[in-house]
Amino acid sequence: MASFEIVAHRGVSDKAPENTIPAFQRAIELGADAVELDVRLTSDGVPVVYHYFYLDEITALSGPIFEYTWEQLQGTQHFSNGSFSIPTLHQVLETLGGKIGLEIEIKGPEPEASEKVATVLHQFKDWWETIEVTSYEPMLLFDIRRRCPNLATDLLFPRSEEWMKLDVVTYLAIHRAKLTQARAVHLHPTQLSPEVVMSIRREGIEIHSWDVNDEQSLNVIGELKIPKICTDKLLQALAFRQRDAHCK
Repeated sequence: MASFEIVAHRGVSDKAPENTIPAFQRAIELGADAVELDVRLTSDGVPVVYHYFYLDEITALSGPIFEYTWEQLQGTQHFSNGSFSIPTLHQVLETLGGKIGLEIEIKGPEPEASEKVATVLHQFKDWWETIEVTSYEPMLLFDIRRRCPNLATDLLFPRSEEWMKLDVVTYLAIHRAKLTQARAVHLHPTQLSPEVVMSIRREGIEIHSWDVNDEQSLNVIGELKIPKICTDKLLQALAFRQRDAHCK
């Protein structure tokens, strides 16, 4: 049995841009357990899969994504690796549902974002066991849980500020997770310790980890038995998991 699940952050972008359907299919091909994807709203309220606020980060358009309608975004060209378009959440679920786990991050901050995402998710209820919804925005996550009560919801916890020690990380993670009724809280590897993990789990909250991109971080999550990680380096994580399994 695998010691932890591996989520490919925004898919695998060696042959296609991140957060595109080919990048997610590449993650399936390489053996990821799930893919992480980011959802933003267009100006007409369509949930699309894109990480940044500004389109000119990686596309031929300029300005923030929230100033464009879905019709205007169709056929948008990415700068890298050929011609790829920004997909809708519906298109991603229609293409990948049931083939791989999906970690759907609601970027927000629109109050209606959770309603728009929930409307799409209700069209794919057969795949809910393979889906989790995450967000840094507690109210959006709480509202998703209300609208989709049988769907897993996890709270994303940001990197610690310079002044913040692990006791404050633990306290905030527990209470923010309780506020949202989250199943789990996602912590950065630098926020993990045996005491942090024990304290949070004692409250009935599981811990996943994000930005697990080096051997040191992989060793930490292995030692602390973190059940799920998100990584930009899928092959490294897969190789580590395989070595870890052979050692047991």
